[in-house]
Amino acid sequence: MLAVLATVGALLSPPSFDPPRLNEELGAIPAQPAAEYAPVPATAPISEEEITVPVRGTALKATIRAPRKPGRHPAMVFVQGSGRGDREEFAEAADWLARAGIVTLVYEKRTVGYSFRHRDFGLLADDALRMIEQLRRRPDVDLSRTGIWGVSEGGWVVPIAASRSTDVRFVVLVSSPNVSPMRQVAWALNEQLLRLHAPYGVRDLLTRAMGGVGFDFLRYDGTPAIRGISQPVLALYGTADPSIPFVESTRTLTTALEEGGNRNYTIRFLAGADHAMRINGGPYAPEYLPTLGRWILGLPDTARPGIPIAGARPVQRYEAADVPRAPWYGDMEFLSLTLMLVAVGFIAAPVTELVVRLRGGEPAEQTNARVWPPIRGRLRRIAYTAAGLLAAIVAFITLIVLFSVNQAGAWPAVLAGWLVVRVLAVLLLVQEVLAGLAVHAALRDGWQPSRWQWLALGGVLGGAGVLLVAGAYYGLFSLPW
Repeated sequence: MLAVLATVGALLSPPSFDPPRLNEELGAIPAQPAAEYAPVPATAPISEEEITVPVRGTALKATIRAPRKPGRHPAMVFVQGSGRGDREEFAEAADWLARAGIVTLVYEKRTVGYSFRHRDFGLLADDALRMIEQLRRRPDVDLSRTGIWGVSEGGWVVPIAASRSTDVRFVVLVSSPNVSPMRQVAWALNEQLLRLHAPYGVRDLLTRAMGGVGFDFLRYDGTPAIRGISQPVLALYGTADPSIPFVESTRTLTTALEEGGNRNYTIRFLAGADHAMRINGGPYAPEYLPTLGRWILGLPDTARPGIPIAGARPVQRYEAADVPRAPWYGDMEFLSLTLMLVAVGFIAAPVTELVVRLRGGEPAEQTNARVWPPIRGRLRRIAYTAAGLLAAIVAFITLIVLFSVNQAGAWPAVLAGWLVVRVLAVLLLVQEVLAGLAVHAALRDGWQPSRWQWLALGGVLGGAGVLLVAGAYYGLFSLPW
């Protein structure tokens, strides 16, 4: 039966996600010129102003920090990455830049029209443009130097905004993936699994689940928007960022910009910086803020540097491959329906038995009294094991996510968690087979189940059978382990 389920899984599942090694490299990268990150005076007094900006379908709170020094200054809007986007996340950088002579605006990310399942990058770009409008109304803003800064997910939002409006005069991309969200997430996941020495089956489980996620934004192609950027671009990456396929992100960015006729780009790799440009989640990388501030303050002269790509050498071992789409029976909606049917099957047995007992209708034949209790015990153990298997899968996936997000964890914990999942899956299979054999033997010996007993048998054995097939699809019985 184990071989049968392994075969079923191989036949039902989509092609495995197996990214090849990357043959392309950025080559020799010159060091970043020291003048670009020379210290910048950032001690000038500033003012802070709280505003509320109406946008499509809602209103967003924002904070503007501006130098008190008279005159017009460059200005920049911060666009958040994924998640709820608390504006305090950028308070330190916004304050530093304002004290260096740049007006900054940070705003709360919308919750209307943005969720875990649904993300409209065009709508988020409209929000950023509304913020640019707010800055351009100010008398202390230099209208020739108003730009947008975006981090991570903001790297899919900012190009849309820049391609839509000439009010955006420069673009800053920080840790911008430039490949599709699905490819970026899959690449980052693969890197974490390699770091944790996870078995191949773990990758199959997670990527098959990802392939069935029906979130359209995960397949978003941002290259057309990048081609539409005509403004100067500064792109910053940290070499300690485990989330970005550096080589392909850089190649996608430069190729799309040049296809659109834009060669005004500056790409810098900062040694030891993480996804947020910090060192191990602590202070900012020492080159980050000076590089950013000098580039903005130096516009338009800094728009086309003598060295377009410079800094510490990034390393990318594997391609950012796409996750194969799941067949219709691998969609999350179908999986949810399957789990609901399994739950109904497991719940129907004890509920029906309780109703029959309350009505005093439980059969009392000698054969039934002798045969049914052991079979009922097997059914209960199947239900307990199935619940334990589902709980173990959820806990294991949560463990992998926490290890990945926090760059923590150890391979023994991953192997132990995967072993628990696989053992429970095999135990459920063994219990299902033994229960089926026991029922067959009882029927052969003359047992005549009542209607509610047939319902219990069909609900539990059928539910467990469906769960086993689903487990086969997700690779719980694949070989090698």
